[in-house]
Amino acid sequence: MQHTQPEPPAVDLMELVRLFHSDESELGFFRACLTAEEIPQPRRELLNHEAHMTVTVEAHHGCPVDVRVARTVLGPGVDDPLGPQGSNLDIAATGRWYAREITLHRQSDQRPVQYGIVRLNIDALAPEVWHEIHSEKIPLGRVLISHQVLREVELCGLWEVVAGHSLASLLEMSVGEVTYGRTARIFCDYVPAIELLEIVTP
Repeated sequence: MQHTQPEPPAVDLMELVRLFHSDESELGFFRACLTAEEIPQPRRELLNHEAHMTVTVEAHHGCPVDVRVARTVLGPGVDDPLGPQGSNLDIAATGRWYAREITLHRQSDQRPVQYGIVRLNIDALAPEVWHEIHSEKIPLGRVLISHQVLREVELCGLWEVVAGHSLASLLEMSVGEVTYGRTARIFCDYVPAIELLEIVTP
């Protein structure tokens, strides 16, 4: 009998979390939601779709959002001008990647509405798109839309999240409070370019 291994997840949740948290519990405890119905409204509507979260949260809250970058990590090949160009390999394998831990805040009152970890393949993006993302002034989704990047968002997983100290602090919620999030992947010009963890406020 032939034995096959299950395919790895399109986005490895813990791999993203460990980019910024050596102890995953500092961010929170995650449980996979087997169906979207496990997530109460309105958070289900905020997460269970294949669109940019920037657009979704702005529509839900009725105002634009600003991005605040808490921390960033650069892959070891980022400063190498001879690194792989136009690669469609796994983001971590290319060496030329950039990751950041962020929060989105309503412009109306500066309350946080979303936490996120983003990791992207620099070589899958046009230079002007990468430089605007790297400026860390504009939410990722808005950059991709404004540059008319051909993109497709793939929802990879839905998660129940029990907040740890770090997430509670960034989203102004209580430690142990339950909220929800998702993992997703964005294809840019048909190339898997961006991995995301996105968690909304309770």
